[in-house]
Amino acid sequence: MRFLHTSDWHLGRRFHGEDLIDAQSAFLDHLHRIARTEQVDAILVAGDIYDRAIPSLDAVRLFNRALHQLADLDVPIIMISGNHDSAHRLGVGSGLFARAGIHLRTDPATCDVPVLLEDTDGPVAVYGVPYLEPSMVRAHLDAEAASHRAVLTAALDKIHADLTKQPDGTRSVVVAHAFVTPGTGETQDLNELEESISERDISVGGVAHVGADVFAGIDYVALGHLHGPQRVTDRIHYSGSPLAYSFSEAAHTKSFTLVDLHPGAAPTLTRRPCPVPKRLERVTGFLDDLLTSPAYEPLKDVWLEVTLADTAWPYEAMARLRRRFPHTVSLKHDPAIIPSQGTGTPTYSERLRGRNHLDIACDFIKSMRGTDPTPDEHALLQQAVDASRLNEQQQKETV
Repeated sequence: MRFLHTSDWHLGRRFHGEDLIDAQSAFLDHLHRIARTEQVDAILVAGDIYDRAIPSLDAVRLFNRALHQLADLDVPIIMISGNHDSAHRLGVGSGLFARAGIHLRTDPATCDVPVLLEDTDGPVAVYGVPYLEPSMVRAHLDAEAASHRAVLTAALDKIHADLTKQPDGTRSVVVAHAFVTPGTGETQDLNELEESISERDISVGGVAHVGADVFAGIDYVALGHLHGPQRVTDRIHYSGSPLAYSFSEAAHTKSFTLVDLHPGAAPTLTRRPCPVPKRLERVTGFLDDLLTSPAYEPLKDVWLEVTLADTAWPYEAMARLRRRFPHTVSLKHDPAIIPSQGTGTPTYSERLRGRNHLDIACDFIKSMRGTDPTPDEHALLQQAVDASRLNEQQQKETV
């Protein structure tokens, strides 16, 4: 059986103020063409359909068009909500959509209700596990604790219980939105996975990830959340986002994944590249050099992030840069950087890049009084960070 695995569309997102609706529309047209020409049997969309809980009207219109396009393929589509989505809003009309072959899984209570498919090799059960906010779903899933590992374990226990009711030889697929790492809950190597700054922090108690062992026994796990296409294990993969949503993703080759599911063997994966609206580039230098040197001519038609190394902030720097590089969208100033080497004292934004809220709060305490937070203070800061993030998730469903 052949699946098309995609995720993290973030419909309605802007890139440093630039409208991406046209680029997202082009991606969805491309996905539709590939799904048809590759004769896929089903499409898996692993969360973060929208970028915001209350999406823009343009984003809703684009999603509406995408639903009609996908329904025209006459193959099942299994979608889940991600941590950027409002699960309740995205799930409106899910019962009606299912009649058209579009299965929206946004309610944790339905994570063990499979979409049942079949090919010449036998049955396949596809389960959709929406993003699970631990404190909000713990009771619904009878999880042991309010942690990502506990609620995902509870969800998978329900899925395995349902699989025992399916015919012998049924292959299993899980679509999930989570930060999953190789190994177990005790031994995980985060260095093997690539994160980007456009992924919203989902840490609970300082822990954002779960081990791949949570998904033991599943034939293929189609993940969303991380924006880079990457392998967790031979059966667990991220498709990545179809577009770059931050300059930290400049080196990504954006794609979606064709998955051929074989009985009794690891799936075969083929990554298919997505259309690139504009290339992303970063450059560091002195303003006069950037404005005059022929070496920078190829940067005229890319989205550009510029870090100026001039001692003082140059007059009308952005306006002057845009006269030569019309798509300059991000401008930084760091006179400590030596352009030829690209090194020096990191800027404030660079020091924050890739750090979670708790780390930043602890650094603030240390910078103010010269000592790290005490264990009790650290625990209080962790509680405050968790409460803030939980409040944000709850507001998505109440605003």
